[in-house]
Amino acid sequence: MLPGHIIRELVDNDRIIGGVNKASAEKARDLYNTFCNGTIFLTDSKTAEMSKLVENSFRDVNIAFANELSLISDRVGVNVWDVIELANRHPRVNILNPGPGVGGHCIAVDPWFVVSAAPEEARLIRTAREVNDHKPHWVMNKIKAKAERFKEPVIGCLGLSFKANIDDLRESPAMEITKGLISSGVAG
Repeated sequence: MLPGHIIRELVDNDRIIGGVNKASAEKARDLYNTFCNGTIFLTDSKTAEMSKLVENSFRDVNIAFANELSLISDRVGVNVWDVIELANRHPRVNILNPGPGVGGHCIAVDPWFVVSAAPEEARLIRTAREVNDHKPHWVMNKIKAKAERFKEPVIGCLGLSFKANIDDLRESPAMEITKGLISSGVAG
């Protein structure tokens, strides 16, 4: 659920309901029908859980692509924002914006469940997690490199949640960056 929009999404989004058997799925559907405007899809519990993990893994892979583009663009000396803006002019391309990593209790965690269930097959999902898990370290190193030109730099770390306008710090890459800067003595 999107923080700040939980009630709207609970009511309006489609729902996938998985039961341990048909009767339990139908009971859950009947409950959701009392408040849910979205379409309700019934399946077994394993398929429902995998569907949720796949939703978050898909998002993680797409974020990792944007984050990896930022690393590549930095290495070859081009502006990643220009590259993405131009590439997105193609009608079937929609590259996301890169960031400092991925946070939250779902996208940063759920793909690891898929990887652990099928480690040999989940190579792309594992690599995406590794790219996104590495990004805060890359950002921290960039900040430290920029700060080296000052005698005693003072670095303000603002916006520590994993997403704008929320107070949820779970898996926040900004928190990881801030803690790393503090422990290295660059920020305090």
